[in-house]
Amino acid sequence: MMRSSTTRRIIVIFATSVVIVQLLGFAVQYVTVNQVLNDRLERLVTADLQGFAALYDQRRVIAVRQAIEFRLSHGAEKDVLLSLHDRDKGELAGNVGDWGQMIDMPAETQTSPVQKFTYQGRSYLGVVRVLRGNFPLLVARSTSNLEDVLAALQRRSTVFFLVVLAVSVVAAVIANAIVLKRITRINSLADRVGTGDLSARLEPHQARDEYALLEQHINQMLDKIEALTRSTHHLSDTIAHELRTPLTRIRNRLEQLDMQDANTQEALAELRRTIQIFDSQLQIAKAEAGRGETLELVPLNLSHLCVDLTELYTPLAQENGMTLNADIGQNLSVLGDRNLVAQLLSNLLENAVKFCPKGAEISVFLTALNHHHCLTISDTGPGLPDGFSDQVFDRFSRARPDAAGHGLGMALVQAIALRHGAKLHIPVTEKGFEIQIHWPTLADRP
Repeated sequence: MMRSSTTRRIIVIFATSVVIVQLLGFAVQYVTVNQVLNDRLERLVTADLQGFAALYDQRRVIAVRQAIEFRLSHGAEKDVLLSLHDRDKGELAGNVGDWGQMIDMPAETQTSPVQKFTYQGRSYLGVVRVLRGNFPLLVARSTSNLEDVLAALQRRSTVFFLVVLAVSVVAAVIANAIVLKRITRINSLADRVGTGDLSARLEPHQARDEYALLEQHINQMLDKIEALTRSTHHLSDTIAHELRTPLTRIRNRLEQLDMQDANTQEALAELRRTIQIFDSQLQIAKAEAGRGETLELVPLNLSHLCVDLTELYTPLAQENGMTLNADIGQNLSVLGDRNLVAQLLSNLLENAVKFCPKGAEISVFLTALNHHHCLTISDTGPGLPDGFSDQVFDRFSRARPDAAGHGLGMALVQAIALRHGAKLHIPVTEKGFEIQIHWPTLADRP
């Protein structure tokens, strides 16, 4: 329905933002937990080392050896590495063996920073202190518990992330459907009004939200537009109808008088032209009043009508030194009023003959396209003046001020086309004038 939905993009951006914030939250949580556990493990290792160092200061090497053997023999610290070396790097006590290549050795009476290393496939955090007398002491704790906690946190965070992602997607889809449903109501109303149904209104919605207020304002706006439009049309129609009758009576009485002078004939001609203006105005008003309605329309063979009108205007075009070509698809039908459609074709062909010079070509094409029939009438005449394409369908607008007529022909063409649900298009051409009328097929009419 909507090729490019702003609402959908907004909801996707919002859902993506939620996911990104969630990922950042998980990342911060992971880094924080990792830092806290590492700090805790480092403090434990440092505390162990300080305990052994204090024991050495009080009772020397024998006490440290006994303490290491006691802790290892009782198995209370399975994830602990303890090792005490003598001055010649021989192990006095411990469960590591040669660890000189795994961790940096500080100077005597110095303590190394806490370091991470691998021993027998496991990762440890360890620290080394060289006791007085040049006795290196290693204390390390395994990081397996820390890694297990981080792995569990990662698994649970992933599951929670997937759940939140699924909920976000479902919520985004639901929110998108709800918002688009409300917007579709407004767009459907705009489509109906665009086809001329000024009486179309939105039914009051149960929700009392911003969209409901917008719909209420749109209904109020359409009420005013409909009232102003009806008032304007009624005024113009009344003027046209009321003035046509007395003018017709005046013309008839002048024709009954035996006056053949030039002034009388000129007055009669002017009255006829004025009456024609009112007739055209009434025709336009009638066509506009029936815009979008199909009750009075019947299946009409547009191909046959185009052939008839083309044959009718071919002699006139030849008389004026022009060529009238036709390429009309067979048996293309629409829902229409034959007289009105014939009037539309006549106006367009008369304009082409009237404005084109000798030697010009006039072409009529009728082709079947996808879901509509396209009627194209073009010529190789002077075309429209620059900037006039926006005014071509306005009442009383003429391409040239000195042109014959009243400037109502194209306004009537537009009114008749809209009466039949057809769409007008004037493409840009290098030479001449072209108009395309897209008629709905019978299958696409309600």
